[in-house]
Amino acid sequence: MPKPVVLIAEELSPATVDALGPDFEIRNVDGTDRPALLASLADAHAILVRSATKVDAEAIAAAPNLKVVARAGVGLDNVDIKAATTAGVMVVNAPTSNIISAAELTVGHILSLARHIPAAHASLAAGTWKRSAYTGVELYEKTVGIIGLGRIGALITQRLQAFGVQVIAYDPYVTTARAQQLGVELVSLEDLLKRADFTTIHMPKTPETVGMISDDQFALMKPTAFVVNVARGGLIDEDALHRALTSNTIAGAGLDVFVSEPPKDSPLVALPNVVVTPHLGASTDEAQEKAGVSVAKSVRLALGGELVPDAVNVAGGVIDPYVRPGIPLVEKLGQVFTGLATSPVTSIDVEVHGELAEYDVSVLKLAALKGVFTDVVSDQVSTSTP
Repeated sequence: MPKPVVLIAEELSPATVDALGPDFEIRNVDGTDRPALLASLADAHAILVRSATKVDAEAIAAAPNLKVVARAGVGLDNVDIKAATTAGVMVVNAPTSNIISAAELTVGHILSLARHIPAAHASLAAGTWKRSAYTGVELYEKTVGIIGLGRIGALITQRLQAFGVQVIAYDPYVTTARAQQLGVELVSLEDLLKRADFTTIHMPKTPETVGMISDDQFALMKPTAFVVNVARGGLIDEDALHRALTSNTIAGAGLDVFVSEPPKDSPLVALPNVVVTPHLGASTDEAQEKAGVSVAKSVRLALGGELVPDAVNVAGGVIDPYVRPGIPLVEKLGQVFTGLATSPVTSIDVEVHGELAEYDVSVLKLAALKGVFTDVVSDQVSTSTP
């Protein structure tokens, strides 16, 4: 039997290839060379990309054997998830690969703003010695507001608390108990903006969150306050931010992401009270390797017909160790059910009783369906089929 073809469209770490193992035929292509990419997709079963390769509807249509698109990173702006789902192609990413790198970069921006590090460096490198021009502020006893207390927000909290700051947060999906566990005070967005000396935003980019920090929000902030965005471009209204910075409504901003990247002709980049970096949130050796290895493991699972926790367009998620042993059992029960059925199966109910019912057992429904279909279709059945 020929090995499934895995197409690597961008440079990935050697550890990524090692994680794929010997069971696949590995091919390489320049994902930015459109004709070469489309030609290579003709017999590919999986494709691994970063951010430069566009896996759109045209690319998916050119890949009749494609089973999985793997994005070695977090964002999926370059993957047409709807087209992939329609074609029955799984999309996976590496949602936790860069969280430490992003958290550390956020702290770096906060420190850079507090102590004017980039401007002071540029001044000294230009041959001037202006100590008094770059007097900064301490983080000690300042208030840091975190908008979005997810995994990255929690990591930032842990790191900043060592500086002796008070951390407050706004996140409508985080419980008070979780916040207390982190040592964080949950507040409204309005209260956070009024109280914070440093505000950092870590929300997903959705129609509801685009421009969530704009003129009205800047008007609530202290004139000595700083705002940081290393999450997604567009969460902060860039025009409103420019107005706030040039009118001294706030003191400064740290930006790693922009609405348009690179931010050509953006007036924000040239402002003296802004620290900018070129989307470096995931740009560490460690994050790049974690992302590649993570999606390589997902590709192995997907092509092997197993459940993929990091799939974004099919049922996935973390499986509790208490639930996992039941997966093969329920799959076998599904096969038995099919064998005993005296008429075509049109529906199936999965009931769980006892202590197991207290856990998330949705994966057992998938396992049962896999068992039902295993002996009645000719194609390979995956526990994660869309």
